[in-house]
This record gives sequence, structure tokens and C-alpha cells, in this order.
Amino acid sequence: MTANSQAPTPGCRLPTPSLAALIFDMDGVLVDSNPFHLRKWVDLLNEHHIPFNLEELPEQILGHRNDDLLRHFFGPRTMAEERRRLSEELEAKFRQAFKPHAKPLPGLRELILESAQAGIAMAVASSAMRKNVEFVVDALGLGPYFRRVISGDEVTHAKPDPEIYLKVADQLAIDPSTGVAFEDSFVGIEAAKRAGMKCVAIASTFPLEELRRQTRADLVVPGFEALTLEGLRRMRVASEPEVQGRRSKA
Repeated sequence: MTANSQAPTPGCRLPTPSLAALIFDMDGVLVDSNPFHLRKWVDLLNEHHIPFNLEELPEQILGHRNDDLLRHFFGPRTMAEERRRLSEELEAKFRQAFKPHAKPLPGLRELILESAQAGIAMAVASSAMRKNVEFVVDALGLGPYFRRVISGDEVTHAKPDPEIYLKVADQLAIDPSTGVAFEDSFVGIEAAKRAGMKCVAIASTFPLEELRRQTRADLVVPGFEALTLEGLRRMRVASEPEVQGRRSKA
């Protein structure tokens, strides 16, 4: 406690900030990378003559870690070393293919700049491997704005387990209930909600109405342009129509 700070009065509860942090998933949230992830998996499965349903593939793979997916498609007895080799090869191809297309989703940079000016803590919580997360964050030039960046390599339990969001909250020293997570996948939304956070679903990967019907997201929007920082601050108490709004083009 600093010399100028005052101890709380016994029996009084300190006010909880309505919004302490914004936590972003990466694929489908920071960038529109999921078509490239789908392509890499289609190529890999075809190369190894592994059958799959193209219509079901997006929900099967998006938001999940490679290790779990490789176990699913290649069999649970696939050796750990082989899974690591396949994963490294898979993601190296992704980074090469996606690099010329790396740009933030519309409205994302404006929200990040506004939040930084307001002193809101920001972080990334992605199921992707560390190399991919660092690659995307660096390519977008957003690294300085994120106080923490956590990848799928750094947690034991993958989404929809809430571990990654609880870990981010712990590292940011916030109560999870004061954080707002941005997700595009079913497992990611579930992870954020199980962590006790508010969750904004970005309909960049799955249809907006499908996300509204099938998830517990507090708000479903077509993109970041449909959000305002003030609206996000009110999410803990406001209904969906009250928190939506267009950012001004000033």
C-alpha cells in the first residue's frame, strides 16, 4: 500500500471495475486466418488418405489444439514425436501461406487503440502454438498493446476448458468477471464463459444466428465495427440491444 492510499473501511467492499481487461482469441478474432487453417488440414488429410467430412471439418478443427486433432484423425496411438513433427510442418506451411494476407479484422485496431488510451489491460489467449501467435501478433504490429500473450503450448487443458482464460486473468491480476473475451468458435466461447467472463462472439467463422442459438455468448456481432468501448463497459449489466453500436468514423 502506498503512502497516499487509504485502507478500506472495515466491512466495506471496494468497488469492482466494470471492465478491467479485454482478452482476444487469435484465429478468426485478430485475423481472418481460419480459411488458411481449413486448407492446411484438407491438404494434410488428403495427403495421408484420411477420410473427413468437409462440412463438419470447420467445427471439428477450429479452436482446437493440433495435438488433440492429430490424435483424433491419425489415431490415439500416434507417437508424440510424430505428432510434433506433423504439427510443426503443418504450421510452417500455414505461416508461409498466410503471411501476405495478415491484417487485423476491420475495427479491431481502433478498439485496441481506444482501450489502450483508456488504460484497459489487453491480452491474447489462443489455442494456437506459440510460433503462430507470435507470428500473427508481430505481423499486425500489435505486440506493444498486449500485456500477456498465452498460447495453447502453455496450458494443460485445451478449450473448452477454462484454463487458458483463468491463467490470463491470474497473470493480469484481475477477477475473471471483470474481463471480456472475444471468440469466434464454439469451444472458445464455452471456455470464456466457464471462466466466468463475459464473451463477445465475432461471427467471422460461423453464422451469426448459429452463434446466437448454440452458444452462451453475451453478445454476438458481425465484427468489431459493431462495438464501442463504452458498450463493452456496460456489458455486465446491459442487455444486448443496449451494448451494440457503431464506432464513429472520426
